[in-house]
Amino acid sequence: MAGQARSGCPINAAVEAFGDQWSLLVLRDVMFGDRRSFRVLQSQSEEGIASNILSDRLKRLVAGGLLTRDGAGPGRRATYSLTEAAIQLVPVFAQLGAWGLRHRPTTRELRIRAELLEAGGPMMWSDLMDELRERHLGVPRPRTGRESAGERLERAHADAVAASAG
Repeated sequence: MAGQARSGCPINAAVEAFGDQWSLLVLRDVMFGDRRSFRVLQSQSEEGIASNILSDRLKRLVAGGLLTRDGAGPGRRATYSLTEAAIQLVPVFAQLGAWGLRHRPTTRELRIRAELLEAGGPMMWSDLMDELRERHLGVPRPRTGRESAGERLERAHADAVAASAG
């Protein structure tokens, strides 16, 4: 991932960095689900990622500069954090989700975040990126007076899950 690219095309460079299915889903789960350990990423994967694939993708994402891994020691699990480069993918994920809403079958509980991100547009994306910077990079976010984007997304998802179960 961090080696020589096949070409100088920016789209190719992006695809080589994060373009395979599992890498995108791992980033999605860290970004939107705050799943930051191997065990949580694997056990809460909607798509059922195998442990060997998850291990490989985490290594690739760290090597590619999209995640960092804290130094796990005896009795401590490694925690993964988004880098600034990964945080800047929020608009890309929002656009991917919007495309999926229009062109692919989805379920209510799993589409709600994409709907909110599409409706909230760049202002919500910016707020979410600031929140991710605070959580993953320790950069204090500006206080906007607006409700937390992350909390809105999580609440909407929890409400959709509850509605589908009841």
